[in-house]
Amino acid sequence: MLTQTSYEHIHLDDNMVPVISGTTMKVIELALEHIAHGWSPEELKYQHPYLDLGQVYSALAYYYDHKDKLDFEIEERLKKADSIQAKIGKTSLRQKLQAKGLL
Repeated sequence: MLTQTSYEHIHLDDNMVPVISGTTMKVIELALEHIAHGWSPEELKYQHPYLDLGQVYSALAYYYDHKDKLDFEIEERLKKADSIQAKIGKTSLRQKLQAKGLL
């Protein structure tokens, strides 16, 4: 079951996670690319040709209107990723890349 939001191109999935309508892309994923790469809405559209510009702007509007909550979610995801990486340790591939100066 999907719950419509006041954002034309955004709905909440069964877990109440904001998703771009007609796709499986979560708003937080697009927001992360916007933040990490500094990509404009037009660049985000270019990187995701299956999205239209209205969907991109709607997702960014949703992100900025719920910035505190979504930024908290981003921080939690980063902590979890760091925890997993600490448990795994350095892989042989990582060691090879570091030895070549690629990481």
